Amino acid sequence: REPVVRWSRAIIKRLKEMEDIALSYPGVVKTYTIQAGRELRVIVGAEKLSDMESESLSHDIAKKIQDEMTYPGQVKITVIRETRSVAYAK
Repeated sequence: REPVVRWSRAIIKRLKEMEDIALSYPGVVKTYTIQAGRELRVIVGAEKLSDMESESLSHDIAKKIQDEMTYPGQVKITVIRETRSVAYAK
């Protein structure tokens, strides 16, 4: 039981590290690690970053994770920049 707890803590720590790396960039609003850390979804403020900056951000985050962390396999970084407009017809 003890090795499982240690292993679980190590995974949680790694996921938190990934999220913290992404959150260190300006314009990042929220992060989610999914698929046991194989994918990091990064939500950015649409008013804070352009489409070009969002694309650049995904590469910057990937590079920083690659340089600063150890992890099995690869990690997919998805930056989501979304705007919503709502109108009602009466």
